[in-house]
Amino acid sequence: MPLDTTVALSNCVWFQYTVVKAFVAGSCSGTCSALLFQPLDLVKTRLQNSVPIASTNLVNGSAILRPGSVIACIGDILQKEHLSGLWRGVTPSIARCVPGVGLYFSSLQYLSSTFTSGQPGPLEAIALGIIARSFSGVCLIPITVVKTRYESGIYEYKNITQAVQSIYRTEGIRGLTCGLVPTLLRDAPFSGIYLMFYTQSKRVVPQGYSMKNESIHNFSCGILAGLMASTVTQPADVIKTKMQLYPKTFASLHSVILFIYQKYGPLGFFKGLSPRILRRSLMAAMTWTVYEHVCAFLKI
Repeated sequence: MPLDTTVALSNCVWFQYTVVKAFVAGSCSGTCSALLFQPLDLVKTRLQNSVPIASTNLVNGSAILRPGSVIACIGDILQKEHLSGLWRGVTPSIARCVPGVGLYFSSLQYLSSTFTSGQPGPLEAIALGIIARSFSGVCLIPITVVKTRYESGIYEYKNITQAVQSIYRTEGIRGLTCGLVPTLLRDAPFSGIYLMFYTQSKRVVPQGYSMKNESIHNFSCGILAGLMASTVTQPADVIKTKMQLYPKTFASLHSVILFIYQKYGPLGFFKGLSPRILRRSLMAAMTWTVYEHVCAFLKI
């Protein structure tokens, strides 16, 4: 076999191995963050589906207030579903995050190595983040739908398989892919903005930093990037939740946008912002920190 062919084959095998290790590292970080921050995601979903006004039903002459704040929502969940209720939907969350984060990081590794030599600039980082997240988002949209419905408390599915079968039987493929556009409008810009801030902030780490100090620096930069990216993409998250919970009511982006604006006003597009900012910022920062450590361990 010619030397050039042998070298090319060796490089190809090494590259594929690196992508696989990136998938493993991403899956590990996704598992940790999904388990730890599931309660925040649950509260965010409930807030986006709640109505913070008095109900017409009366108990002992007093109006019932539906949860409209983070504290009220958490209290309502603990009262009705106990502590375990805060982790409702953790199974589909893991089923989505583990392969989803793995696909994201392996795609990112492939794109970065192929097009940027591993050192993307600001605009390149935005493009890479958007492409990688769009790919994983499209692949896992059915699990995203199931996860949202699990967390809402409206649907009583027994398990993921039964949920997928039920949605497909009653709503078809459209039901399993509802909310895809706002999901991509939420996740793709978030990942692009986050990756740009994260990669650029890493470049200003002083030389000679220890691994511990560098991790703290990266984690801090990750939180800052998450704050900015979460705020920008919050309206898309609210729209996505409504479309996935009520597919028969909201068949188009225009209808759900109009409904939210007429019922809640401009602030309606930012319902659930505080728990989402907290979750997404901490989750993204933790995911990248764990990913970096696993990559160092696997020598990627």
